[in-house]
Amino acid sequence: MSKVRTAIVGLGMAVKPHAESYLELADRVEVAYAFSPSEARRRVFAQQYPFRLVDSFNQILEDDSVHFVSILTPPNTHLELVRRCAAAGKHVLLEKPLEINFNRAVALIDTCEQAGVKLGVVLQHRFRPSGERLRALLADRALGRIVGASVSVLNWRPQSYYDQPGRGDKDRDGGGVLITQGIHTLDLFLSLVGLPKELFAYAGTTAIHEMETEDLVSGCMQFDDGAIGTICATTAAYPGFPESISIIGEAGTADIVGTSLVVRYLDGGQEKLAPDGSGGGAGADPMDFPNDYHRALIADFVEAIERDQQPRITGREALKVHRFIACILKSANKNCPVTVGNVDQA
Repeated sequence: MSKVRTAIVGLGMAVKPHAESYLELADRVEVAYAFSPSEARRRVFAQQYPFRLVDSFNQILEDDSVHFVSILTPPNTHLELVRRCAAAGKHVLLEKPLEINFNRAVALIDTCEQAGVKLGVVLQHRFRPSGERLRALLADRALGRIVGASVSVLNWRPQSYYDQPGRGDKDRDGGGVLITQGIHTLDLFLSLVGLPKELFAYAGTTAIHEMETEDLVSGCMQFDDGAIGTICATTAAYPGFPESISIIGEAGTADIVGTSLVVRYLDGGQEKLAPDGSGGGAGADPMDFPNDYHRALIADFVEAIERDQQPRITGREALKVHRFIACILKSANKNCPVTVGNVDQA
């Protein structure tokens, strides 16, 4: 087929790595339109990128040459926008999170499946070489039986971040550190070890921030095979530290820190992947990272359209981390263990 054509919807903070990726993939994908209802945002975007701007979402939906829509708007707008795209026969590449709560996320996925359009979700950490390599080692059972698996996201956001309208609000964002910051690392973690069987968590808002939702979460979990682990996520850890994943096996331990990987085997062997320079975003500037893995994810979605196959990160795949987050918050709110695999628990 000729170039795949897309339209960017939403020109706020999240647009930079997407726009840069589309420029770098110009031999495969063409940006037909860029849209925001805000004239001010369209004006700023026009000074930075050469894409055609429009002030009408309907113009995008009515153009049959547009294959997919790249939606980068606030979470509480996703369901309605996706419904309109699906009704127009447009595939959707959706910035995380799916929606502001689990039920709306399910409805969004159902909408795309019923309309027969592809849904991809921007959870780009899965494309990092450290995660890819560790996934391959786990598939080969190089670490033996897994006995422990833990994940930590120690971010920093100043109060000025949450002073912006909607930031950390349930109605717009759906939650705090878990669904907005932690979701990327949590998704990578679950893609490696799967969903736990049960978890018990605490969540709260520290004195460091004035905000509606959680900025600190801690908990423990148990998996079907008996492995246990911990989770910690916060935006109150100054000045922000690389996220980490630790997997303990009977034959060795693997640690991802930021974009690096170190595997230490009981027989004395080691394997290392050095940081690749694509980390960042843990500190006060949430967009302090390059677009490497956005580009890889977008290329995967374009290929899915070209070959009429599913992208790597479908809505159903992304729903796993939404279930995980919903269960963490339910456990914290109810002060009790939660069975993760039970749909009703979400």
